[in-house]
Amino acid sequence: MLINEKEFKIKDLDYIIRSAVEADAEALSELRLQIDGETENLDREPGEAFIDAQGFRTLIKADSESDRNLFLVAETDGKLIGFSRCAGTELKRFRHKVEFGVCVLKGFWGYGIGKNLLQESISWADGEGIKKMTLNVMESNENAKALYEKLGFEVEGILKDDKLLSDGKYYNMIVMGRLNHVDEEISNE
Repeated sequence: MLINEKEFKIKDLDYIIRSAVEADAEALSELRLQIDGETENLDREPGEAFIDAQGFRTLIKADSESDRNLFLVAETDGKLIGFSRCAGTELKRFRHKVEFGVCVLKGFWGYGIGKNLLQESISWADGEGIKKMTLNVMESNENAKALYEKLGFEVEGILKDDKLLSDGKYYNMIVMGRLNHVDEEISNE
């Protein structure tokens, strides 16, 4: 699915959020590799599950044509600085939901990029009648958890000792979900 481009100005940074296009593939491959090395909040070590430019082109094309997937990028001065993806499925029993994931370059944390990527994804999901959005977040990532809760996500469960980090310790992951109550509100009126 595709959305309309939106402009943001936060502090001294101007950036846009838009749908990913196939021409972004090379930059996305490099960006993902860089972000994986900047934080342990994500699932991958640098270079793991590497996606090359062709892999991103294929993913972007499929997501653009799907009514259950959304691939967004954040861009400033022609440079990609973050991206998010909502991934759904065509399986009838799970067609009502999508899973959200987000990555932002560490040098651009604090500019609302992750929040705006998520808000655009929520608007898209609600507009498409998607009933549920889910995500996973490290229990120790207080800032992300607070943001998700502020935007309507609730804790649905804890995956104990789910992630092994470079310090040799295991960390819990929190499963969070956000339900779209629009259908219920309409039927209750």
